[in-house]
Amino acid sequence: MDIENIVKHCDHTLLKPESTWEQIRQICDQGMAYQTASICIPASYVQPCYEYMHGRERMEPVPICTVIGFPNGYDTTAAKVFMAEDAIRNGASEVDMVINIGWLKDHEDQKVLDEIREVRKATEGHVLKVIIETCLLSEDEKIRMCDIVTKSGADFIKTSTGFSTGGATFADVKLMKAHVGAGVKVKASGGISSLEDAQTFLDLGAERLGTSRIIRILEAEKAGK
Repeated sequence: MDIENIVKHCDHTLLKPESTWEQIRQICDQGMAYQTASICIPASYVQPCYEYMHGRERMEPVPICTVIGFPNGYDTTAAKVFMAEDAIRNGASEVDMVINIGWLKDHEDQKVLDEIREVRKATEGHVLKVIIETCLLSEDEKIRMCDIVTKSGADFIKTSTGFSTGGATFADVKLMKAHVGAGVKVKASGGISSLEDAQTFLDLGAERLGTSRIIRILEAEKAGK
């Protein structure tokens, strides 16, 4: 198991509604100390995190990721576009958006695609990940979303918010990896609670891991030595 490689693929995440600035700041410190792929934090903390990390001496800032339309996805397209633009202005390098799941279930695939494309325009030059909430979808819906995300120009398809009825599964990552087009990466997120699971997701083809626990595990191991 390559722990350093696992860490480099982690979006170190804290999205709980009760999160405090002290807790968010700790996420910044841990992200910089371990050089995670990014830190993923609520939109209201993007600017203070950017200023905090860039004000730290002898520590290398990491990219900031935030979420929009989170966690339910039913904000209007205009609202999602505004949130994406606002996040980028405030210092985010990456945006994870939640699709309108109801539209997908109503077979309004073109509306889902058009919305992602609008957010893609708003995030041009930055990383866009599309959260499809796999635990709420049928296999057919997951496959359709792979096609939609491929057509949208987004960078990643992401399994889950971590706030619904389930998180990432090995089966879903295999399915998504098999059906997304070239250039679209897979992010596994939600419920990744061990280094062994993290490694398995990477072995199955995930290129990002959304997790709040991996760094905590490493910190606990370090403290126990």
